[in-house]
Amino acid sequence: MELGERKRKILQAIIDDYISTAEPVGSRTIAKKHELGLSSATIRNEMADLEEMGYLEQPHTSAGRVPSDLGYRLYVDQLMKKYQLTVSEIQKIQHAMELKIQELNQVIQQASYVISKLTQYTTVVSTPQMKRSSIKHLQLIPIDSFSALLVIITNTGVVKNQTIKISNGVGVDFLNKLTAILNDKLAGLTIEQINLQKIQEIRKEMRSNEEMLMPILDHISDTIAAIDRSDIYLGGTTNIFNFPEYNDIEKAKEFFSFIEQKKNLHKLLSSTYNGNKINIMIGRENEFSEMKECSLVTSTYSIGDKVVGVIGIIGPTRMEYAKTISSLEYLTENFNRILMKLFYEGKSD
Repeated sequence: MELGERKRKILQAIIDDYISTAEPVGSRTIAKKHELGLSSATIRNEMADLEEMGYLEQPHTSAGRVPSDLGYRLYVDQLMKKYQLTVSEIQKIQHAMELKIQELNQVIQQASYVISKLTQYTTVVSTPQMKRSSIKHLQLIPIDSFSALLVIITNTGVVKNQTIKISNGVGVDFLNKLTAILNDKLAGLTIEQINLQKIQEIRKEMRSNEEMLMPILDHISDTIAAIDRSDIYLGGTTNIFNFPEYNDIEKAKEFFSFIEQKKNLHKLLSSTYNGNKINIMIGRENEFSEMKECSLVTSTYSIGDKVVGVIGIIGPTRMEYAKTISSLEYLTENFNRILMKLFYEGKSD
């Protein structure tokens, strides 16, 4: 059966209505609200054809129809109109992203907050793997006789700190000397340039008791390695309760159980990346059963020409795709600009 222009217009009208109302759409509603020049009977016949073709579904308790995943896919790919952000929406993004932000983590948290506030959906952002960032400063700060605070700052503003155990014989002078050598040997090097050989050079220069020095160097190695690991930030996690689809407590619990597992979110975001800047996974297109009634819209972000992370928006399958995509595109442009500034300014310090 051919999907002619009349069927496409009716399908578009049904999906637009369902996105805004969350109520099954009937032929009378389409005939009254949309100037298609068609009778209710004609629209009803076309809706039956669209259901047979797999673009619509009919809930058991209603005479109206709702879009299927296939219907949403056609809508996203061919039918929806491009959404123009309002002046107010643009100003909200610009204002939020132009705050004085000095750390990469702050930028990512702010981006997650802004997009969840604007779209009213749940956002998930993966932090970049920072192989290209370099060590700006290291510091060992004594806490007491048996512990010290290790602080590592990168040129992109990432700050990692960890409390480490030290031998009772390690004093302030020892920690100050080690701090000076660490900065001499490691400052300015990228994460991937810091290897076992560099650590061994530090060990030789300190000429200290192995039992005192090696546990500290092991902690430093682990903390530097952790900088390169991608993390996940969530925003608007409770926004899902705004949608009647999640009035079912069991369904909501299943969703929350899924998103609180970072390994799920890492896999979810990585599964969407296929080289395109914007990617959309609708309902059962997602590999996770917990996402079968959700859609995920993602955008990659970059430092220069290198893709370093993903911003994702999770909502019900009837999400406002056009607005979501426009918001995500505009925010990503601003996000990329801020990251470039942060990265290269930090590099020149």
